[in-house]
Amino acid sequence: MALEGIRSKMQQLRVESDAAQLKVEELTAKVKSLEQENLAKEQEITSLTHKNQTLETDIEKLEHSHGEMKREVDQTGRDSSQNEAMQRRLQILEEEAEEADKNLRETNDKLRQTDVKAGHYERKVQALESARDQWEEKYEEMSKKYAQVKKELEEFQLEIGNI
Repeated sequence: MALEGIRSKMQQLRVESDAAQLKVEELTAKVKSLEQENLAKEQEITSLTHKNQTLETDIEKLEHSHGEMKREVDQTGRDSSQNEAMQRRLQILEEEAEEADKNLRETNDKLRQTDVKAGHYERKVQALESARDQWEEKYEEMSKKYAQVKKELEEFQLEIGNI
């Protein structure tokens, strides 16, 4: 009867140990997935930062060109046909500057959103790593209990064998 209880307890410990191992594997896979997702978000942040810098450089160039065009328009105001061409070019440059500014704002918004998401995923990864560590501790405890019960069973079997 005691032997059956020990066997039952060993079987229960095996089942719990297997369940804990499956949970550890599942959480490890989830952590890996989130880390990959986090890496992708960091790469996206880098890409958006680079795009942001490029757009800022473009805006500076356009503003410089805009200033030059305004000076040229002012200097060549006497010649109406040349003045009209310069006005058209100035208008185009202003429109391009507005578009570049709009793109810059959109890129900055995306960058902020990506930063928020990256922070969220980092917190998720930390929480999952903590859960994984807890499951690993439980698994180790269950393994120790299993080894102890197994040892007790072997001793009990020896005692029964000696009787």
